[in-house]
Amino acid sequence: MPSIFERLASGRNAVFVALALIILVAFGLYYWFVVIASELPEGIAASNGRIEAEQVNVATKYAGRVEEVRVSEGDFVTAGQVLAWMDDAQVKAQIAAATADVRQAEQQKAQADAVISQREAELDLARRELSRAEQLIKKGHIPIEQLDQRRAQTRTAEAALKTAIAGRAAAQAAIEAAEANLARLHDMLDDTVLKAPRSGRVQYRLAEAGEVLAAGGTVLTLLDLSEVYMTIFLPAADAGRLAIGSEARLVLDPIPDYVIPAHVSFVASDAQFTPKSVETREERENLMFRIKLSIDPELLARVAARVKTGVRGTGYVRTLADTEWPDFLAVKLPPVAQPLEGKRGGSNGVAE
Repeated sequence: MPSIFERLASGRNAVFVALALIILVAFGLYYWFVVIASELPEGIAASNGRIEAEQVNVATKYAGRVEEVRVSEGDFVTAGQVLAWMDDAQVKAQIAAATADVRQAEQQKAQADAVISQREAELDLARRELSRAEQLIKKGHIPIEQLDQRRAQTRTAEAALKTAIAGRAAAQAAIEAAEANLARLHDMLDDTVLKAPRSGRVQYRLAEAGEVLAAGGTVLTLLDLSEVYMTIFLPAADAGRLAIGSEARLVLDPIPDYVIPAHVSFVASDAQFTPKSVETREERENLMFRIKLSIDPELLARVAARVKTGVRGTGYVRTLADTEWPDFLAVKLPPVAQPLEGKRGGSNGVAE
């Protein structure tokens, strides 16, 4: 059991550590707001941020079992590339049954066409007999009852023909319904093949062969490297001066000697950090707005194989259009062979 002197010494060490941390944080804040901020001319604002990219989930449309996954984490894929398959045995069996339903509906239509031909012939005969009966009744060769019979036969033949025509329409509708069901099943079969919706890098492989997933279950997550940006936060005074398309500069922590050009692609309409009540001007100036600084797609295409998300750095924006960029923010790009994030592993040690 430690003595009272040992406990006091331990307590003093904890206090010293806490004080050292406070001093370190205070020095960092002082360096940022006094040293770095003082280097920026009026009309240039800066804020810390991190490199991000749009994520796209490749998911199943229907519930089923994963048959095969063809890509691994870190692989580059192109739009339309086959990434995985779902088990399609049941869908193929349903397609076979639906194909049989289409053939059956077509046979029913053929039968309806034959019935119509028969009913048309019967109606033609009934009309001829009615015409002869009308001629004979005028000459008094047949009784009136026989004329009534011919008229009834004609009306019956006309009704039978209408029924046959309706039967053909029903058979045609059955064909269309069967074909629609067959097309739906073919679409389901196509959906068992999971393709890349856009080009990018496989970030996560979340399912393996043999796993049964519900509808909408995610198999892979892709990073769209054609849209890479840094998210920063600026106070209302600076954010209010920005325009979409304004020039920006990025300096990443792992490669601070390079300056990457970018542009403002998004300015939040609502503040991200809002006091409970905004009543004074000072409080309104403390509101922070989210800003997206996007990197040119052509530049990204040069180093797409090296880009990683999660890399931290500093984003600079020009809030006054007539302000010149200082010399230390002149564009200086890394060579094509060097990744934007510097050494492999970046800020978190793994490629995302």
